[in-house]
Amino acid sequence: MERGTREEMLDRLAEAVGSVTVTHPTRVAIDGPPAAGKTTLADELAAVLRTRGRDVIRATIDDFLFPRARRYPRGEYSAEGCYFDAHDYDTLNRVLLDPLGPSGDRRFQPAVYDRTADIVLSPPVTTAPADAVLVFDGVFLLRPELIGRWELRVFVSTALDKTVDRAVIRERRVSSRAEVERRWHERYIPSQRLYFATVRPTEHVDIVVHNDEPRQPVWATRTR
Repeated sequence: MERGTREEMLDRLAEAVGSVTVTHPTRVAIDGPPAAGKTTLADELAAVLRTRGRDVIRATIDDFLFPRARRYPRGEYSAEGCYFDAHDYDTLNRVLLDPLGPSGDRRFQPAVYDRTADIVLSPPVTTAPADAVLVFDGVFLLRPELIGRWELRVFVSTALDKTVDRAVIRERRVSSRAEVERRWHERYIPSQRLYFATVRPTEHVDIVVHNDEPRQPVWATRTR
């Protein structure tokens, strides 16, 4: 375990990215529970990598959700639905992860869905440089459909009860406390427990960032 400042932790992650030696873009997964701080960390890491001269592709699992009409076949508060039905992994692999992988042509699309508008997107296809870095954040990134498609795997760990409090603050403009707490206690937290029970994600990562205190993180490098 290492403890340090936020900047020291980000430097360590950037060094880990730089240590990857492949002939195609480096695909970095930033996994963890909802409201653990994945998006913030991914944005910060992307900024650090850009200052080091890397071409960064920023993408998120939220842009590979199924449309709302298809997303809740088991009900809006189903934990199993959250884990099994929410995300379009086939399309994620086809338009982003596989094109950037060892057998890909580096022609990719970074998103296929706008969550706010609930509409399907078809952005222009872009060609990534061979030394680009994909920084991709989201839940369930080490599930069987995805686990073999990352060169570097980071898990942002936070006590699940803390994620509820963070979510209440984050979503206070669009949802009541009661709505957020119900969604977390019935859907999101149980789906994370299902993920941990079936996949054991922290056993398959390179770095775990303990983010209970974001300005004073603790991190551990693991050997797969």
